[in-house]
Amino acid sequence: MPDAIASPASAAAWRLLDELVRGGVSHVVLSPGSRSQALALAAARLEREGRIRLHVRIDERVAGFTALGIGRELGVPAAVVCTSGTAVANLLPAALEAHHSGVPLLLLTADRPPELRGVGANQTTRQPGLFDALARFATDAETPTGADGEGERMARLAALALAHATGRAGDAVPGPVHLNLPYREPLAGAIPEPDGEPGLSADVPPSARARTTTILPRGPRTVVVAGEGAGADAEQLAHEAGWPLVAEIVSGARFGRRIIHGYRAALRDPELGGRVERAVVLGHPTLSREVAALLSDPAVDVVAVRRGGEELNLNGRTRPADAVAVEDGPVDDAWLGAWMRFSHAHAADLDAPAPDLPGLRSADPHERLDAVRAELDAVRRPLDRAQLVSAVWAATWPHDRLVFGSSRLVRVADALLPGKKVPVHANRGLAGIDGTVATAMGVALASQGPDRPGVTRVLLGDLAFLHDAGALLLPDFEDEPRVQVIVGNDRGGTIFDGLEVAATASDEDMTRVLYTPQSARIEQLAAAYGWEHHRVTTRGALDQALTSTVGRRRIIEVPLAR
Repeated sequence: MPDAIASPASAAAWRLLDELVRGGVSHVVLSPGSRSQALALAAARLEREGRIRLHVRIDERVAGFTALGIGRELGVPAAVVCTSGTAVANLLPAALEAHHSGVPLLLLTADRPPELRGVGANQTTRQPGLFDALARFATDAETPTGADGEGERMARLAALALAHATGRAGDAVPGPVHLNLPYREPLAGAIPEPDGEPGLSADVPPSARARTTTILPRGPRTVVVAGEGAGADAEQLAHEAGWPLVAEIVSGARFGRRIIHGYRAALRDPELGGRVERAVVLGHPTLSREVAALLSDPAVDVVAVRRGGEELNLNGRTRPADAVAVEDGPVDDAWLGAWMRFSHAHAADLDAPAPDLPGLRSADPHERLDAVRAELDAVRRPLDRAQLVSAVWAATWPHDRLVFGSSRLVRVADALLPGKKVPVHANRGLAGIDGTVATAMGVALASQGPDRPGVTRVLLGDLAFLHDAGALLLPDFEDEPRVQVIVGNDRGGTIFDGLEVAATASDEDMTRVLYTPQSARIEQLAAAYGWEHHRVTTRGALDQALTSTVGRRRIIEVPLAR
């Protein structure tokens, strides 16, 4: 093998990635390309050295959402690497979601050097500035030449990128960072050995906004509203303050003694929702009109703990906060008690009926036969949306992960499911249909390991599934994550049935431009991508498919009526 040539591109790419890894980055998601080969080869060396987990995806949009899922789960950014041209634009959907959800993400986009821009060079466009409206930090880096001090400048750039992505610099909110990295040929060469001290001790500008905790008086009649990303902080606040907890199913806060079942009806009740004086919001609530109406009411004092790139302010007078706590004092037992009585009366019972064990063991053949028939009826019970979300919720535990797509099913789950401490993810920053399967794959990759049990389940509709079918493709040489993709297949966008347009548009127009009816053969897609496929129509078959340990990646298709 001939000696490798010297390459300033390779030296700079190595120093950048090496310093990012020193700073805590443990996952790199890579889409292959020519201009990015220096970054790709540096990532391959880091993988061989056992310093990162490398994930290769041919589709940049899939790569972006996979990195987003990793960042969601870990709270530490994954680096996503791509080549120049349209590849960069395909990262925009994931970057937008990261911006609005406050998820750390590093975009490393290779580019042509400045002299090849704007002159008709192949695979070249104006990449600098593509993410400026949403990036916490963006720069068009210097083109490596091998000059003295170049490695140290790459190290400082890595430190700066990590500080902004994790919210330690700038506006103190995690989010996407864009490093546009121009390289001249030769694009690959010998990767040099480290030639200096790590550069992560370089000065990083502190956050421009000091973080403070807002202390809230107990006095006003208050509810805690938990949206996507709220997590256990919302439950803890409600518990300590003695305030009712309105927790969306995607919040990760639907558990504990203060949870309100049937919260939508409670917010419509003039004696409950009609008397709210203050709402404390954690996360990003998006799933119910009742919550949106409450937070839009100018008569309600709304205090919102900021999470994403935009501050919540639906009523024009919302008070932002970095964190909140409650002052000492007695709980308003009358206020809390009224909500809890409503909650107890509206808790849904969605579980399959328990078997009649005495009947099954009875010596009376008639009693035993009746019990057997009842058990068979329960097992053969046809599935509807309520039974589907209930079965998935029942099968999922704290060591698992559950990812909801932006489909009708998440709203059914939000309306019906009881409290349970389950780690939940959803792309609700922009509530887009895209990238759901890829995000779930990223969550699985970040949450699983040889000594970490659990399954990542993603529950979504058929259109969200088909929109991200490319995420099913996994390289032959990578470990398979434990993933179940549960598809509620009603053959079209039935979410539009619940919108105002259904009352005004004709059936023909609804079918043509909104429902998007489809007859895709999901089992053939599964076979093409090497996934198990199970088509289930009863609760018993669904429970078995969800809890069986055979296989690592599985698609469970559940046909549903419109």
